[in-house]
Amino acid sequence: MKLRFEVLPGRGALVIMALLCLVTMIPGTARADNPIVQTIYTADPAPLVHNGRVYLYTGHDEDGSTYFTMKEWRVWSSADMVNWTDHGSPMKVATFSWASADAWAGQAVYRNGKFYWYVPVKDRASGQMAIGVGVSNSPTGPFTDAIGRPLVRNGEIDPTVFIDDNGQAYLYWGNPNLWYVRLNPDMISYSGSPTQIPLTTAGFGTRTGNTSRPTLYEEGPWVYKRNGLYYNVFAAKCCSEFIGYSTAPGPTGPWTYRGTVMPTQGSSFTNHPGIIDFNGGSYFFYHNGALPGGGGFTRSVAVEKFTYNADGTIPTINMTTTGAPQVGTLNPYVRQEAETIAGESGVETEPSSEGGMNVGWIENGDHIKVKGVAFGSGATSFTARVASATSGGRIELHLDGVNGTLVGTCTVPGTGGWQTWTTVTCPVNGATGTHDLYFKYTGGSGNLFNVNWWQFTGGTAAGGNLLTNGDMESGTTGWGASGGALSSVTGGGGAAQGPAPARTSIPR
Repeated sequence: MKLRFEVLPGRGALVIMALLCLVTMIPGTARADNPIVQTIYTADPAPLVHNGRVYLYTGHDEDGSTYFTMKEWRVWSSADMVNWTDHGSPMKVATFSWASADAWAGQAVYRNGKFYWYVPVKDRASGQMAIGVGVSNSPTGPFTDAIGRPLVRNGEIDPTVFIDDNGQAYLYWGNPNLWYVRLNPDMISYSGSPTQIPLTTAGFGTRTGNTSRPTLYEEGPWVYKRNGLYYNVFAAKCCSEFIGYSTAPGPTGPWTYRGTVMPTQGSSFTNHPGIIDFNGGSYFFYHNGALPGGGGFTRSVAVEKFTYNADGTIPTINMTTTGAPQVGTLNPYVRQEAETIAGESGVETEPSSEGGMNVGWIENGDHIKVKGVAFGSGATSFTARVASATSGGRIELHLDGVNGTLVGTCTVPGTGGWQTWTTVTCPVNGATGTHDLYFKYTGGSGNLFNVNWWQFTGGTAAGGNLLTNGDMESGTTGWGASGGALSSVTGGGGAAQGPAPARTSIPR
């Protein structure tokens, strides 16, 4: 993460708050596992479990923002809750021809073999916030405008969608009010008219000091069902917000306020909930301002694991820097994307000419951590797909720390361009058992090289096809060939993929 700063005013009622936050960090210092995305600022998490992975849909706070300056949405995914793969931006404000700005908090759901992403954007014609729907055949996109106009428009924000056991889907949204409609089976139309849910103090708690907003409900509802009980978890009492929740016997109420899920914590004056069950555990997603330069307009998504109380109530959950524990381990003997990251210092990601994303803007001393890598009886070699418009550098492979045991070093040559890809291989010694793996990048000054993917081999797995992990990148059926069999250097690659993305300069 390059160094950033921002100024904080407020949202909703536009309460002006002035706070300048300038945070520096020491290059090469290991960063905590929470927030889970560390290469950009992210906000408004919306997790979705699909086919054994968690797909995380977020907003993107622009660097140096002094308001909610958000132009696109982003997607990440993980099979172990700690190593998150960056799938880039499959949907932007420009996806909706009728929208002019504000890629704010939304949610994606799966139904009828498609993924529907409900998002608030500013309607160009009316100037009001409206709810649009993106649709895709893949959880990682690309998404297109499903209907070419707003699904619903009343100037309010933060849509969430819940599909009940009987197949009836509901769309909820709202700030300062709370609304719902019953979606039709096509998920892009609804029956009846938008209905306002009564915001009573019994249903949503009592707010003091604001006669126009007598309840705690502020925005960001997240509705789901567990053991026959309906939950509505929401951002409460601006500003600063905490996370509260209510329950009901039915999807539209009557609601009863149950208390605090997450107290007011962190350096962001907003928060936004998302809750899932995955692989036998329950997880609470939220955002804060914990990254360098972070705050109310430069936020970061984080996650905690929790256990419901025996009576179904949600315990109080506090923000941590450790985050959720790893589910299982990561297999280094299949192709892994370089942008699969548990922690990092200094790097960014960008679209790759070979498809998906690559890690870039690598400078001397930058690093990436991949957590819980299961080397088993031992790796013998390491291969990476790399590109460099300069003279390249080196990838050092360390265990359990950025300066931990060195088990291999790969030299990256200049390739003549940031998207001119080649494959490099180097020997590995001493990588056995399960360890956190640190890629430490070294070389001269300035940007060194890009990395697209990597893979280890063992004594019994030398050679073979590099493309054994395709569904991680696309979310569906994988890639075409790129790279061939393992060898010390394999040239070519991206030339037939079309023009390389423009390379920009991002200050540290």
